[in-house]
Amino acid sequence: MIGHELDRYWKTVVNTISDGIMIVNTSGAIVSVNKAFEKITGYSREEIIGKTCTVMDCDACKEALACGAGHWCYLFMAGSMGQRKCKIRRKDGNYIHALKNAAILYDDEGNMIGAVGTISDLSEIIEKDSQLEACRQELRSEDGFHGIIGISTPMQRVFDLVENAAHSDAAVIIYGESGTGKELISKAIHIIGERKNQPFIKVNCASLTESLLESELFGHVRGAFTGAYKDRIGRFEKANGGDIFLDEIGDLPMSTQVKMLRVLEEKMIERVGASTPIPTDVRIISATNRDLMKLVEQGKFRKDFYFRINVIPIILPPLRERVEDIPLLAEFFFRKMRLKKGKDIEGISNDAMELLVSFKWPGNVRELKSAFEYAFVTCHESMIRPYHFPATIYRGRKPAGNSGKRTSFNLMEIEKQELLEALEKVEGNQSKAADILGISRVTVWNRMRRFGINSKRKIEVV
Repeated sequence: MIGHELDRYWKTVVNTISDGIMIVNTSGAIVSVNKAFEKITGYSREEIIGKTCTVMDCDACKEALACGAGHWCYLFMAGSMGQRKCKIRRKDGNYIHALKNAAILYDDEGNMIGAVGTISDLSEIIEKDSQLEACRQELRSEDGFHGIIGISTPMQRVFDLVENAAHSDAAVIIYGESGTGKELISKAIHIIGERKNQPFIKVNCASLTESLLESELFGHVRGAFTGAYKDRIGRFEKANGGDIFLDEIGDLPMSTQVKMLRVLEEKMIERVGASTPIPTDVRIISATNRDLMKLVEQGKFRKDFYFRINVIPIILPPLRERVEDIPLLAEFFFRKMRLKKGKDIEGISNDAMELLVSFKWPGNVRELKSAFEYAFVTCHESMIRPYHFPATIYRGRKPAGNSGKRTSFNLMEIEKQELLEALEKVEGNQSKAADILGISRVTVWNRMRRFGINSKRKIEVV
């Protein structure tokens, strides 16, 4: 293809480009634009030709004019302009984020005759970045009480007790089934309390043998046992001034319980193989999924030790006893998985949410989270459906006639109706609806997708 043939097709070429192209003369009057420019700015070719590019109210041009240099455009002031982010005004008066790039045009004698500029619309990218950042903020805050999600009455009682327990140095014990969030509660107690700037040390009492557990807790001196080649600081010394979290304390050996009693009563520890007492200032937070009183009756747990650690008991309800929290937890895990996996799944279908609400959840919140991990692997549709969850959940659904399921699911119907009413009041403005409901705009957006609500001035349910 030779030069004059290229000249014949240049209009087709520039009209194929997705970026807006604008050619101006030295006075700033627009002499030519492509179709992408018309789409981005809202101006037709007939409306814009002959007008100066200041009609777009570009903030880059404002900077040049503010300098008092007498130039109408930053490009003519600087002599060149690489890619630069700016804001321009569309015909409808709305401002959009754009990326500008421009070059000066010269004739054969080297005289400046105008300039050509390209405009890329960044609005969609900026909007997605805003949504992503909002999601990140939501995930960081985790929509709840120091990382624990729950609006149900049982969880509100737990949160109140945690607040009070955090400001005491008394021993705290957290009871709850596996997967209910005992470690999260222990972290909340530490963060709220006066020891928050001191160490928070965790020990799983069930993961170590008796001899290793004592060494982990209290430390040891060189030569205390085979393999003790040097002195070692224990977890209690590391936690000095802070909190120590003893998980699965029901598995603590009886001999270790005796030594723990001295720590609680005398605030002293002794390293394994040593006889020198070391003072320690540590608040003990323990947790178990076992019935300690029953173990006491069976002679498997010391009664005196039980009463020393059971000063402030906190009982975490299983997920099946706080059904109102399941939609909140499901929405949280859905957002978290979508952000983590980067998968284009719009939401959770109503029948899938109904399945989650009706299931018994023997593994509690941990099992619910795992269910979403599984669903994001199996789902290749726009919405998560019941069959995307593990078979143990999908096939373990309760009969349709169960009255408990309907009562629990009424919460979702109320949530949907409140959202519809809020959107109707503000003519579909999601930000204003979020203000009315006291939630974030991202949460409004996610609920609209989940309930199949379209909001474009007229509110529709699809």
